[in-house]
Order: sequence, then structure tokens, then C-alpha cells
Amino acid sequence: MRPNGRPDDGGGAAGTGAARRAVFSPVDTRARVDTVVRRIGDAIELGLLADGEQLPGETELAGQLGVSTVTLREALMALRQQGLVTTRRGRGGGSFVTLPDNPPQERLRARLADWSTEELRDLGDHWAAVSGAAALLAARRTQPGDLRPLTRTVEEFATAGDPATRSRLYGRFHVELAAAAQSARLTREEIALQTDLGALLCLVLDDPVHLGNVSDRHRAVISAVQDEADERARTLAETCVRESVGRLIALRLGTPGHTTEPRPEEDTHGQEHRARGPRGGRH
Repeated sequence: MRPNGRPDDGGGAAGTGAARRAVFSPVDTRARVDTVVRRIGDAIELGLLADGEQLPGETELAGQLGVSTVTLREALMALRQQGLVTTRRGRGGGSFVTLPDNPPQERLRARLADWSTEELRDLGDHWAAVSGAAALLAARRTQPGDLRPLTRTVEEFATAGDPATRSRLYGRFHVELAAAAQSARLTREEIALQTDLGALLCLVLDDPVHLGNVSDRHRAVISAVQDEADERARTLAETCVRESVGRLIALRLGTPGHTTEPRPEEDTHGQEHRARGPRGGRH
């Protein structure tokens, strides 16, 4: 039997109440300005905070994040410089979310070229493990109402008209899945993973066949969670992530680097040979 969970408190199209609570939960006590910037910036780029949404007042937000108002003000300044937040003065003023423009394909391909295939595989393994654990726990813990945001995100994904929107919704699905597992730590980890891979998914979310497969798998994950089929939910979530990262790896193998010379640390199988000692495990 599942324990009694908290009722879904909405959160609108921008995400679940649980996911939003994770965004505004206290940051690590060792955190500095960059941690706050990353937490809020990731949430904006994922769409957990909606375009034009007003952030809480400085005193309230600093209290929610567990930082000083000085730290928060420096973080908001950095977010303004990144174009993610706009601050208005005077009556009705405050700090407002500004959703970034669609990232240019050329910049994304250059960013992808900076990753080795081994690094992508390693990150994909980590993401699959996190999403798989979230799906398994969601199947054991979640209440029916907690799945409404997931269903809504899947439907938005199916009708999204551009890869940038699809990549945000893809990432948001996995964040909301972790929130449904009632794990703030897994939710924050999913948000952080989107910083590394979220935007890159734009490059592989334009194939209609793949888009259909993603939608079907996400719906299957929801169905498995509803059925309390924890192992099936975990396998489906892991498979979805691995397939998408696999497409990124395939694209990376066909993506030239910044120069015409091959990367010296990789062989034709994408394995690294860096002078830093053997890695543990196999990928």
C-alpha cells in the first residue's frame, strides 16, 4: 500500500507544486552565489518557472533559499546579465522570469562537440539511474493526483511545435517524475542534469518517429506508475533516457570538432585515452 501523500497543489502548466518546492527549498549551506544562480536558472530554462512569472520578494526568496539578501541580490544580478530575469522598479515592480530564446543550432553543435562520447555515455548512465530510481519510487509512493502534471506535460510535448520547447518539456517530465517520487534530492538532481543535457536534446527532437516513441514511452511510464509496477516503471524511464542520449552520441560521432584535427583522446570507438589514470567501472 502506498502511504498517504500530499495532495497535488497544482502549479499550472509550469510544473508541479512539488517540483517548484524543490526549486525554492534551501540550498546547500556551503552554497555561494553561483549555486543560487544555477538553481533558479535551471528552473527557468526547464520551464518550471513560467515566462513573465514574478519571483518572490527578495526577503522572502532569500529566506526560502536559506541565503542572505546580499547573496540573493548578487545572484539576481547574475541572472539579469544572463537574460533570465528582468527587474522592474517602482509600483508593481519586482524580479520577473524571462524565458531564453531558442538556442541556435550552431552553438548547440559546438557545445556537443566539446563532449567526448565516453563523457556522454557516463552522463547518460547517471541520468538513467536517477530517472529509473525516480520512476520506481513514484510507483511505490505517489497518489493519483500527483500524476496529473506528468500527463499534462506529455500532451504538451506531443503538440509542441519546435525542438526547444520539446526539450524543455522532455526535461520537465523527468523532473516531475522525481517530484512524484516525493524526493526533493532526486528532483534537484534531475534539474541539475538538464543543465548538462537539456538544451542538447534540441538536436535530436526533430525526428517524428523518435518523437512518437518518446511520447509513447512517457505515457507507458505514467501507466506503470499508476499500476504500481515499480520495476516496469524504472525500466521504461531508463530506456527512454538511454535512447535519447544514444541519439546524441550518434550525432556527436558525426559532428566535427572546433578544428579539422581528430580529438587525440578518442579512438574510432569513442573511448578516451587520457593521461589521468584508469576509470572505475565500464560504460
